[in-house]
Amino acid sequence: MKRERRSALVVAAAAMILPVLPALPAHAAPSPAPYGQGLDHCTGTAPVVCHFDVPPGTYDVTVTLGGEAAGATSVTAETRRAMLAETATAAGERVRRTFTVDVRTPEGEPTGPAGTPGLQLAFGGPAPAPAAVRVTPAPYATRRILLIGDSTVCDQPGEPYAGWGQRLPGLLGRGLSVANHADSGESTVTFLADPALFPAAQQRIRPGDLALVQLAHNDKRTDAPTYRANLTALVDGVRARGGLPVLVTPIVRRWFNPDGTLDNDTALLVNGLGVDHPAEIRALAARLGTPLIDLTALTKARVEALGTEASKALYLTNEKRDNTHTSVRGATEYAGLVADELVARGLIGSWQRR
Repeated sequence: MKRERRSALVVAAAAMILPVLPALPAHAAPSPAPYGQGLDHCTGTAPVVCHFDVPPGTYDVTVTLGGEAAGATSVTAETRRAMLAETATAAGERVRRTFTVDVRTPEGEPTGPAGTPGLQLAFGGPAPAPAAVRVTPAPYATRRILLIGDSTVCDQPGEPYAGWGQRLPGLLGRGLSVANHADSGESTVTFLADPALFPAAQQRIRPGDLALVQLAHNDKRTDAPTYRANLTALVDGVRARGGLPVLVTPIVRRWFNPDGTLDNDTALLVNGLGVDHPAEIRALAARLGTPLIDLTALTKARVEALGTEASKALYLTNEKRDNTHTSVRGATEYAGLVADELVARGLIGSWQRR
């Protein structure tokens, strides 16, 4: 069921910025900084939650971490999006990091609840130590990476679930914004048909933006010609806006053969009609001249290397008897594979991979 969308907030630019510390590059080395008055918008202790009344858009966020005691702080934004991995600070040390956040309505899955208006950040970890926060509108030239996918990609609303697209922002540096438009339960058919999905995402694409497309898990009854036509329509729709489409084969299901391999239709996403989704995507990428990330091959190699027992930690096998959806660890590892492939194919710069 589609829920009501909230209207965009219009707030003066001055209200967006906490007057504390100048922004530094995301890879800046630890440096001393005054404690400042940068937590006026924050409450709580573990986690510390900060809220900023900003309209939808793209924002650079500079956080200062550290305090009198040693700290270990991670940062998430909006619907559990990873923005900064756990960062240790020694007693008396201050470090600053900057990342770029996409703020939109709805803030998570496109067909889900609207979420909290504005930008919400959560400082977690074993010993959260936020000292200051500064939020500024990102330059218009900031590049966007849009994600078009299903529940294995989306911003999952609750633990223990996590999509690889939800973990991707924390692996990228300042100046790259991840706009995760993936939605649970969607196929190539529904993603094109629902106005809240591809039609809405397409309108956000600017020239030079990347659009990563991973749809297969829910195309269980989609025949091969229809599947190819739908993916082609998505590619053409991205290109029509000046974006660069990237086809991504689906992550494997953790479904082992007795010999310890995943060489079966269930694991490798061959549907009930015999449509080999990864093979179709590979062939279509070659025919359309789009970059390809073969996430099926990469995740297959990882799961097989770990084996039947250790690979359970990548999925929700123990928690939910679920061998399709990933844990936070699995989503983070798979996001790392995607980020590495983006660099390897020259789609983003190596300096943009945190």
